[in-house]
Amino acid sequence: MLCRRRHKIEQVIAELKDGPLARLPSGRFHANAAWLQLAVIAFNLSRAAAHAAGMSKARMATILSRIIRVPARLATRARRLIAHLPAKWPSQDAWLKLWDTALGPPGHGAT
Repeated sequence: MLCRRRHKIEQVIAELKDGPLARLPSGRFHANAAWLQLAVIAFNLSRAAAHAAGMSKARMATILSRIIRVPARLATRARRLIAHLPAKWPSQDAWLKLWDTALGPPGHGAT
């Protein structure tokens, strides 16, 4: 059990080092501390979005390519937000599940 938790922690650290921690903004401690806090918040939000999209075990690169970097066009119609997705986009089901969970009524997308 301890080995599994350690592996998850090491994976999170590796993903942060490959992403936002690869380029800390300055040699100043407080600027780097703020950058680290923002990086961890963004990481946790993207992991929560992946869980809501049904991609709980996906790595950060997969989450970025499938549900964050979305090739969609947003529009409003009758005060409703509409996302126009590409016709044959492979990650459409996961992204729509996340969309329904985020914008649906409370408890609607929970499993």
